[in-house]
Amino acid sequence: MQDDLTALETWASTLLAKLDPAARRKLTSQLALDLRRQQQTRIQAQQNPDGTPYAPRKQRKNIRGKQGRIKKQKASMFNKLRTNTHLKAKADGNGLEVGFYGRVARIARVHQYGLRDRVVAGGGEINYLQRKLIELEHATISEISFSVVKMVN
Repeated sequence: MQDDLTALETWASTLLAKLDPAARRKLTSQLALDLRRQQQTRIQAQQNPDGTPYAPRKQRKNIRGKQGRIKKQKASMFNKLRTNTHLKAKADGNGLEVGFYGRVARIARVHQYGLRDRVVAGGGEINYLQRKLIELEHATISEISFSVVKMVN
């Protein structure tokens, strides 16, 4: 994966060097927004970059039975995490970044790498299963190269 990104960077840098700074800024900001949109739709579909589904949530045992239950909602994991508020896209003429920042970055990191974390204040620690939130797949890299060529020409 790193080799693909390095090859893309060397190829795109020669094309981007031909652009003036304003056009480069416009191109990188458009690419950042497109990347964020792609990551958001993949997170909404709850799929890893290779197309496999996320590991399911661990369910708590229902100790009380039906008393006081909450109506089931069709909610997916990371509903709020994938919003524009938390999944940021930053770009300038020299590069772009798509990722989580601030307090939600810790939550995203725990799920991205499958780390150990506290459940809630006063709760125990558990091992979270790995769920890739941010990662480029080969189709995305080819779309980036197509966008760069289209914007340069």
